[in-house]
Amino acid sequence: MTVLIVGAGGFIGRHLVAGLRAAGHAVRPAGTDPAALRALFPGLDPVRADYATDDAAAWAPRLAGIDIVVNAAGLIREAPGRSFRRIHAEGPKALFDACRAARVGKVLQISALGADAGAETAYHLSKREADRHLQALDPTGQRLNWCVLRPSLVLGPGGASTALFTALAALPVPPRLGPGDWAVQPIHVDDLVRIVAVLAAYPGPLPRVLDVVGPEPVTTDGLIRGFRNWLGLPPRPFVPLPAPLLRLAAGIGDRLPRSPVTSQSLAMLRRGNTAPAEPLVAATGIRPRPLAAQLAALPAPRAALRTARLDLLRPTLRWSIALLWLWTCAVSLGLWPLSDSLAMVERVGPTGPLALALTIGAALWDGALGLALALRWRPVLTGGLMLATMAAFTAIISLFLPEYWLHPFGPVAKNLPLAVATLVMMALED
Repeated sequence: MTVLIVGAGGFIGRHLVAGLRAAGHAVRPAGTDPAALRALFPGLDPVRADYATDDAAAWAPRLAGIDIVVNAAGLIREAPGRSFRRIHAEGPKALFDACRAARVGKVLQISALGADAGAETAYHLSKREADRHLQALDPTGQRLNWCVLRPSLVLGPGGASTALFTALAALPVPPRLGPGDWAVQPIHVDDLVRIVAVLAAYPGPLPRVLDVVGPEPVTTDGLIRGFRNWLGLPPRPFVPLPAPLLRLAAGIGDRLPRSPVTSQSLAMLRRGNTAPAEPLVAATGIRPRPLAAQLAALPAPRAALRTARLDLLRPTLRWSIALLWLWTCAVSLGLWPLSDSLAMVERVGPTGPLALALTIGAALWDGALGLALALRWRPVLTGGLMLATMAAFTAIISLFLPEYWLHPFGPVAKNLPLAVATLVMMALED
């Protein structure tokens, strides 16, 4: 069978491509960046597709020769031109209309547990809108054989949820999210892929809606405790996080492009994310693994621990370096007597208006670099400019003001560890 996977470059999509190829299917990955998909899946012929712009007519030629369509595209945060409703609802609805018109054999919609009558968040509401549209196109599945899969928390290498709970578990003292008893029913991404593979080969009408969950509910405390055990960390008492602090963290996460902690994810955790597992087992014959077995399947726990701790330090390191450069700018522009700064510059050579221009220009340059890093504008380039600036100033001081190397506060010597910290920041931000 030939399978078109929309959202193939995402976490679930990448695993689906590998799993369905291993099951013997011909796979065509689809996404917004064909070049990236070609690099990710050598030998495959990717399809350019964008839910933000494509209508049913745009999908029609892409469905020629396609037996099965799997929609695995999704957002964890909105962006300009890429709202939940556009990417989760309007885009997939156009695809489903085109699938029905092209008489595609099967459509598998990867939705989300919670996209039901009780949906509250924009994430769940948009997913539910697409699900209901697919159901309404052919309620009995006579012309369009479809199945809506609603997974709970999906764990696995490269997953945002895995990274989040690894980071929380890696903290010296584990935090308690809310009351600690918010329930989820995690499933490993490999089990989800096995379920999709079974449905791809399913004889006859597909089950209409399947809640894709692990064998039993787990509280958020239990999930963090399980990750700590997997990381080899000792048990520790939980530290409660007050609701205002959680809301603040989620609000900040809404504005950070790589943060898995958002207002949407917090609201979904608060609601709970569980369902009976037996209907899934009865329909597919697959019994997903419990949490301990899912974690055991994750690779390299020690490397994951180092990565999680570095991820926690990454924004702190970037902001501390940015603030240092901004502080240097503020000091040079007035917090430190300008006459003293001019006297220092004049010892190097320039005098009068040129010395003043160099003093102010150097301060503004420092401030511009600090602001660029704070805004995360091309941090690798900004870090390189910082290193070049430090090297230039260090060389000038060494030639004309060598006594500063012997200053008891080490103003020049501190450039050496600062340069190393900047290199680490550049590596983490690359």
